[in-house]
Amino acid sequence: MKSMQTLARCSTVAALALLFLAGPLPAAKDDIAKPTEYGVYVKTAKKLVRIIPNIVFDQDSLLYIESNNPAHFPLNDIRYFIVYGKFNTQVMTVNNLLFVGQSPLGKIRFMFGKEVDVEVRKRGDNLYSVRPKGLFGRGYYAIWIEDSAWDFIVE
Repeated sequence: MKSMQTLARCSTVAALALLFLAGPLPAAKDDIAKPTEYGVYVKTAKKLVRIIPNIVFDQDSLLYIESNNPAHFPLNDIRYFIVYGKFNTQVMTVNNLLFVGQSPLGKIRFMFGKEVDVEVRKRGDNLYSVRPKGLFGRGYYAIWIEDSAWDFIVE
C-alpha cells in the first residue's frame, strides 16, 4: 500500500517537473505577425491589413493631409499596429485628424489633433508593434512618421 502511494507521489512530482521544464504555454506567447513588405499595418481580430501612406503638406506652418480614400475599420476591431521598415519611430505619433477646410481643387484637408498615447515595442529588425493605451473612439486618425501619414477611419 505504501509503495503505491510513493509511486503516485513520484509520478505527480515527475509530471509537475515536466510541466515546468516544458517552458511557457503556447497561449501565453506574444507573437507578432511579420509582414512581407515595408509599411504600416493594422492587426484586426482576423487579419493583417496594410494602410496606404498619405503625404503631409506644410502651408504657412500648418501641417495637414488631404483625405485620399483612407482605410475603414469597425469600432473595437483594431488590436494593434505593426510598423515594418526603416522608420524613425522616435518621432512617430498617432493623432486624431481635425477638419481644416478644402483645397482649391475641392479636396478635404485635415490637420493633426491631440496625440493618442501609445506603447511602442521593438519586436525585431525594423519591426515594431504600436499599441494604443486606451480604446479608439469613432473618428479619423493618422500614424505620422517624418513626412508620411498613414490615415484610417474608425467607424
